[in-house]
Amino acid sequence: MNEDGRQVSISRSFSLNLTREFEALVANNQIRLSAATRGIQLQLIAPLRHPLPIAVVEPKGIVFTKRWVVELLLDLSGYCSDKNLMDALAIEPAAGDGAFLGPMIERLVESCGNLGRSLAECEHSLIAYELTEESAARARAVAQNILINRGAKRPLAKRLADAWVLTRDYLLDADSRQADFIIGNPPYVRLEDIPEETASVYRNAYPTMRGRADLYVAFFEAALRQLKPGGVCAFICADRWMRNQYGAELRQLITSAYSVEMLLSMHHANAFDDEVDAYPAITVIRHKKQQSTVVASADQEAENIQPQQLATALQTNDRDRLPQGIHRAVVDTWFKDADPWPCHSPEQLALLRRLEDQFPPLEMNAKVGIGVATGNDSVYITTDTNLVEPSRLLKLALAKDLADGTMRWSGHYLVNPWNRDGLVDLKTYPKLRAYYEQHVVALKRRHTAEKNVSKWYKTIDRVNHTLTDTDKLYIPDIKNTLEPVLDRGETYPHHNLYFIQSDEWDLEVLGGLLMSKVGQFFIESYGVRMRGGYLRFQAQYLRRIRVPAPKTLSKMLSHELKDAFRHRDKSRATQVALDLYGINARTMEAALGH
Repeated sequence: MNEDGRQVSISRSFSLNLTREFEALVANNQIRLSAATRGIQLQLIAPLRHPLPIAVVEPKGIVFTKRWVVELLLDLSGYCSDKNLMDALAIEPAAGDGAFLGPMIERLVESCGNLGRSLAECEHSLIAYELTEESAARARAVAQNILINRGAKRPLAKRLADAWVLTRDYLLDADSRQADFIIGNPPYVRLEDIPEETASVYRNAYPTMRGRADLYVAFFEAALRQLKPGGVCAFICADRWMRNQYGAELRQLITSAYSVEMLLSMHHANAFDDEVDAYPAITVIRHKKQQSTVVASADQEAENIQPQQLATALQTNDRDRLPQGIHRAVVDTWFKDADPWPCHSPEQLALLRRLEDQFPPLEMNAKVGIGVATGNDSVYITTDTNLVEPSRLLKLALAKDLADGTMRWSGHYLVNPWNRDGLVDLKTYPKLRAYYEQHVVALKRRHTAEKNVSKWYKTIDRVNHTLTDTDKLYIPDIKNTLEPVLDRGETYPHHNLYFIQSDEWDLEVLGGLLMSKVGQFFIESYGVRMRGGYLRFQAQYLRRIRVPAPKTLSKMLSHELKDAFRHRDKSRATQVALDLYGINARTMEAALGH
């Protein structure tokens, strides 16, 4: 799905057509490949033995960015008609049906009129990219109609539209000219939905695309590297990259040479004509040394505010001028290097920065980890106690065992190929050997088995038997709220569970602290919400939770937290936690947005 809500898919027929177009453009020197960053050079497509299957993103059901959001983005970026836009270069990297292109042209025409200059001088003032000729033709039609409606003769309108709208892949053409403005809504396409050869080219060209990064990460990198000194990139797109691991390289790039001027969360605003799954944010980044950052959020009432008025209110440091439904704060120092940007609201960020300065991370006195991944749960997980030798069955805790906040083991076992010394010798366990050999084809098909053929029966992760014997807190991977559950050294966690171990903490005390609203606050700050509002409780987020040193807690407070944990009393746990962290209830509620 595009961040403006457009559904996307990969079309093979279009891919073939575009391959031919692409080859022709390369042959005629109409496409230049971007140089990779940080010394990594793009491997040119020409030497490939087979044609590159270019991915074409085509809409399945179009949902448009609302006009007020477009106007707001343009105002925040400074692309305004009272400035000289003719002698600047503005780029829209994914024009679509012209949601951004149209208003940009309107402002360019107005700027031209204000300066008393001819529209004919604007030929090099604007570039919009589209991947297919069909889409580009629609964008050109939008451009022509706007120009003609504003008094341009048809031949001039056509010439300008043809010059502005290019049928090219922005990611392969982005270094062709330096830009003053790059504005728009980059495509939101998972890399696994793109043909492998094409994805490989993008990855080689854009080092920020790591792991399971979405395509918009490459659009950010391409845009930033194309900016002139002082130039600005203003995008609206999903905000996951600000906190996810796959966004680390992009965050590193931004903090190394650019200034985050504004981050406007649009989670609760009506930014699109239809409801979309993505949680969007407006990000304004300028090519200059980092200065202060405006962190703001907008709710549904923002739609009723004139975009120019809203932009002015966001950009001035006058709280009295903030319209209802808008929250704003100024952060004097931004995050460093590749650190996540845990920003959902100004109140949340302000509180988070204070707690990070005052308290150590959880892993200072605890260990956070994840359970065993098998690569084939249907083979490795069973309820049949007679399937293999009893010593090869390990009591396994699943997420569903914790459904009501307590540990209720469902009777599942891991068919365990590990002992304390390592991988077992199947000759020693004939029933285990016979069972694995029944499933040899499926087990050998796994990636972990292909990498190590002689150990084809091993699970992806090694089982650490000491973990079974120790007390630990379990936290499900996906859930609405932070609900730690205590295991008294009886089970081993599955991959859908995270665990916390500690020799320093009484785990019931720690569990009470984590189940409070303060614990929830940390996860909501660092984590990413999924479809349906669910949170991902990943180790990278859990490790960043700030907690007091266990020895600093009084016996009375420890007792209160332990008792609250045992009775699953979140209200009581929250009151103790607020006292420990020095947070008043109103501040907590404001930070959580409740």
